[in-house]
Parts: sequence; structure tokens; C-alpha cells
Amino acid sequence: MKTKNILTGALLALATIGCTDLDVEIKSEFTEYPDSEIALSARINNCYYAFRGALGRRYDELVSCNSDEYTAISFDGDYLNGRDMANISLHMVSPDNSASQLDVYNDIQAGIVNCNLLLYDLASMNMEETEKVTISAPVRAARAFYTFLLMDNWGDTPIIDYTLITDNSAIDRSPRGEVARWIEGELLAVRNDCPSEVNESTYGTPTCWMVDALLAKLYINWNVYTQDVTSSSWDPNATNEKLNDCIAACDRIIASGNFDLGDDYKTKFMYTNGSQIKDFIYAMPYDAVTQTGMTYARFRTWRRGQEANGFYSIPLTNSVGGNMTLTPEFVELFNLPGDRRNDVIAGNVGENIDEETFDVYQYDAATGNPTTVRNLYNDSIPVVFYKNITLATGYDDKGNQRIPNADLNCGATQFGWCQGYRSIKFFPDPNDYNLYSRNQDNDVPIFRYADIILMKCEAIIRGGTSTNGDTPMSLFNQIRSYVNAPTIAANPSLQDILDERGREFLDEHWRRNDLIRFGDFERDWGFKNDYNPDATNPQYRLLPLSRNVLNANTNWTQNPGY
Repeated sequence: MKTKNILTGALLALATIGCTDLDVEIKSEFTEYPDSEIALSARINNCYYAFRGALGRRYDELVSCNSDEYTAISFDGDYLNGRDMANISLHMVSPDNSASQLDVYNDIQAGIVNCNLLLYDLASMNMEETEKVTISAPVRAARAFYTFLLMDNWGDTPIIDYTLITDNSAIDRSPRGEVARWIEGELLAVRNDCPSEVNESTYGTPTCWMVDALLAKLYINWNVYTQDVTSSSWDPNATNEKLNDCIAACDRIIASGNFDLGDDYKTKFMYTNGSQIKDFIYAMPYDAVTQTGMTYARFRTWRRGQEANGFYSIPLTNSVGGNMTLTPEFVELFNLPGDRRNDVIAGNVGENIDEETFDVYQYDAATGNPTTVRNLYNDSIPVVFYKNITLATGYDDKGNQRIPNADLNCGATQFGWCQGYRSIKFFPDPNDYNLYSRNQDNDVPIFRYADIILMKCEAIIRGGTSTNGDTPMSLFNQIRSYVNAPTIAANPSLQDILDERGREFLDEHWRRNDLIRFGDFERDWGFKNDYNPDATNPQYRLLPLSRNVLNANTNWTQNPGY
């Protein structure tokens, strides 16, 4: 988002609290609540935006590479990093080697602590109760969202309500189903006290519509959260008692009239996005100067993005990782002719889906669209991307033998760097990438109106009651129509819905969640079945706690299977 809002950045910098240990004395370090509006705003921002850093990189790596979207490759040791991301791609996540990604648990947990510190202080403030509620309701919604993220990815989760903490005693993790019900209760309790206005001032903050979107997400996954999803007997198609509640939450958002599908698909993810996007219900704002941390292009662009005749027309003076490549299985979803979503893939898709190689042309830095100028390596060699990823063999330039293995090494050569198609969905401003240490201006949506439409569609297909004249087909075709993709003439199947969600929400961090809910998380893709004999273990539907998290919370035990 191109705001360059210096004041907001200053408030965020002022408000940073580095607390990640659950054994924290909840009594605030503030003996008197700051009477400055700037100080209050800073603390509220510290609650709302605690997830910004994690979402901007490590959470993205963790959940994207643990789905069928990405295979994380390396280049003769370059970007191997102890197999941190390779292990995630192979469903052999290591509490030690992947600690950089798993430690986002601490970032999310810190957000909960920030919320509790503010709520604790509000309780004793000399302030009108209505004013306290105005502040506390969206803060509680943010706390519920952070708790949801922990529960969704790690299962059993501590319920940290400041009113329950009176000393420094250790806090246990509560059973996942109990946490889901607590989140539901919190959201229902605060919904009507959260803002209903949708404008620039409420953009990126919890509103009642954000609460409804989170409720819908909670309800559509109810069987995941309240049953033993790590058991081989768990049934993804079992009756879900919350389907009508999911539909009701979706209907409130639809009836509000605040959101629509009118935004062009590719444009709404560009670095110029922001509060003007009517599809965004809840988003994380980023700015390359003052709201930093969003660096998706660094890892999705091909490795030699700094070439003079390079990927973005403008050479990237900061180096590029290029180690997150789309799996060929996921690319196959982008096979619909005319689909605007095809334009966020650097590869042959749509009518050309059967072609295995892609001639890369430079992308216009202003529009994100391809030009007629070829992307050249070393000013002379045309760059070609390969849909099917080939691991390196033979010897590297140091004489070391390359043997295909769990390193997912493609070799440090032009051929190796070009393995896999790439996502350009969150297209960067190359000038800001160069000036501000790879930081991007693209805001990242968390809940979108398109998701509401597809969740209602899915809930009806799974047995929920149709409302307002909507049918699964009419809802599904709303999505197809706005991206100019072919519509369907009958109700979609659950597989149709899962595939559509893959096309629609690439890079938006819901794919792992979707695959588990649909019972598809153990399906074969990428290299996970080649190098991990235990890849179909249902216990991997939960992530492990990192060693650092366990060391900070010594009464906790590791999730089974790790």
C-alpha cells in the first residue's frame, strides 16, 4: 500500500514489545495508563499489527511450502539453510532445522500478550464503560484471531485471557475443541461492539465483518477443530453441526453491501492496493518504508532477478532468492481459458497448460503484465522456465557430486535456477525493492469477499441450508464470472470447490487449511513421497512446536509424530 505513513510507522516503532514467553507477569509495566492519544494509538496498533512481521515472510514460508502450492528448492547449497524449507515441503518438518519458520508461534503469541496487556490496563482505567468497550472489542477480536492461527496450525493451544492470570504460574495448552469453542464465544461476545464502518480508517483493523469472516472460517473447519484430525479414522465428510452458522455469518457479510467482486483479479494484489479494494474484508497493510516486512517477491522471483535484462524490466540491485517454485501439480489447476487468475503465473497456463516450458519475457514494472522483450541471462541467453522440476545430478563446479535427495538441489546453473513456474501474484515495485532492502508495498488480504462466497457454496454442498435464493452453482459462478473464467451448468462437487479455492487463493495462506479440511493433505505432490517414507502420516496435519517454543514453555510436550 503506497501510503508512506510516517506517523503510523513511528507509532508502531514506539509500541514494539518483545514478549514471547507465556510465563509473563500479566501486571502491566505501565503503573498508570498513558493519557496521551499517541501512546494509546501505539498500543492499539501493537495489538492489531503484531502479525505483520511473521506474515511478511516466515509464516508465508511455513504454510505455503507445507501445502501443494510450493516446492522449496536449493542451488548447490545456496538457500538450503539446513533444509529448513525443504523439510517443510517434504512434510518432514523439523523442530530444530525449521525453527526460523516455526518460531512464528512466538510472534503470534506475542500478539496475544500485547492484547492482554492492553485489556488489563483498560479494566482499571478511569474511563466511560462504553469507551472501554469501543477499544476492547476489536482488541479481543484480534486476540481471538491470533488464538485461531495457533489452534489451526498447532492444535492444542493455551487460552490466555488476562482475567484468568494472577501470577507467573505456567499455562497449559487447552484441547483444540475447547479452544475452538472459546474463540467462537469471544467472537460472538464482541461482534456487535466492533466497528461496522468500512473505510480507510478501519482498513486493516478488526471490524464486525472481520469477526463474521473469522466465524465462517471457524465453522467451515469445525470438524477439523473438534475431532481428532490426526487419526487415520477422521472423516473429512462427516456431518458438520455448524454449517448453518457458517452460512449465517456469510450472509451477514453479503447483506452488508460493503464488499463485492468488482476489483480486477491481478490489480488488487499489486503494490498499489489498499483500502480501495472492495474484495478485502481484513488485510495486513504493508509499506516499504514504514510498515515493513513483506518480501514475497524475493523468494518467488527467479534466482537471477538482478540481471540487466531481467524479470521486472528494472534490474534488482538487492539479491533474489528464487527458491519457492510452484509444484507442477498445483500449476495444473490454472487450466481454464480466459481466466484472469492465469495472469499471476509466470508459466504456460490456460490454453497452453500442456506446454512444459515457458519462454520468459520481461514484466512491465508498472502494470505487472508481460512485455515483448525477452528476459535474457548474461545479456544473451533467453530465459526458459520448466514446469516439471528436475533435481541436479553429476558434479558441481567444485567437483562435489550431486545426488538427488531431500536437499531438493537443482544446481547453481541457469538450468537449475529456472526449475519450476513462479507466482507473480504479489507483484513488487522494483524501485522500492531496490531502495528498501527488498520490502514491498503490497497489502496481504487475510479474509476476502470471494472466500465468503466460496465458503457459503461449500457449506451448502456439505449439507447446509440454502438461503436468499443462492445455490452452490450460482455462488460458484459468481467467482468464475468476475475472473472471466468459464461458468458451470450444475452444482460443483467438493473437488471442484477445492480446485477453485486453489486458483482463487494462491499465496493467501489458506491452502494448507483447505487441503486438511477436504482430506487431501496426504495426496502425492512435489517430492514429498520420494524422500519422506512417512509423508502420509496424519499426525503431520498439525505442525510441530519449535525447540525454542518448547524450551520457553517447559510444561508443554511436543505434538505427536515429531
